[in-house]
Amino acid sequence: MHYNQSCAAKGNHYGNSARAGFIRSMQRAAVNVYKTDNSFEMLVFAPGRIKEHFHLDVSGNELTVSYTPPEGFPRPEWIVREYSRGGFTRTFTLDKSIDTAAISAKYVDGVLQVTLPVIQGKEVEKKEIVIN
Repeated sequence: MHYNQSCAAKGNHYGNSARAGFIRSMQRAAVNVYKTDNSFEMLVFAPGRIKEHFHLDVSGNELTVSYTPPEGFPRPEWIVREYSRGGFTRTFTLDKSIDTAAISAKYVDGVLQVTLPVIQGKEVEKKEIVIN
């Protein structure tokens, strides 16, 4: 499984490119992935979200994880804002060893855990590249 791209939710960049990067990072959900004997486990850190507003889609060999906040969410006049519960979209490229029909997910304690089962016997060969 490989990280492909990340797309921040809509947002006002406040005219400063450094600030724009900060705003995008605030609107993006952090992701950790680890491998077990039978699967890859993806942890999407998204506290304060509502489970029913997450969307997982597989199209070809791409997995898209997204969140759309509910309509009418209060938007106060922030003084300091270091965290956003806004929407996000993350896309990952899956290799042929993932059983896309058996992908499952659960949202517990602010973490969306996506289980990507590996088809036994179809693991991708690992090749080390020597750096000169």
